[in-house]
Amino acid sequence: QVQLVESGGGLVQAGGSLRLSCAASGSIFGINAMAWYRQAPGKQRELVATITGGGVTNYADSVKGRFTISRDNAKNAVYLQMNSLKPEDTAIYYCNAQVRTQIMSLQWDDYWGQGTQVTVSS
Repeated sequence: QVQLVESGGGLVQAGGSLRLSCAASGSIFGINAMAWYRQAPGKQRELVATITGGGVTNYADSVKGRFTISRDNAKNAVYLQMNSLKPEDTAIYYCNAQVRTQIMSLQWDDYWGQGTQVTVSS
């Protein structure tokens, strides 16, 4: 079993910054891509940023230049530095990881955190 635990959400004024963290624990024999998603009230969950095991990153157009995704492979952790926050960034943010849970397996399974609320006031 694998658990992903997010932290770092909160309330911030427009133009401010927050840093989200997500740590994976449990039966882990490798982590491939990691990502952050978000879901605003009444909207579908959307991809915010991804990072491969080798550190290649990709961002949604709406956050390019403002958000930075990074990871610490030794800690099985992924981070999201969010700068110049806007009210439209308000959402629950979820981390996602592709995890290998068996040492001899080539299968990667998707795991999700419980989400952390980010609220940006105008």
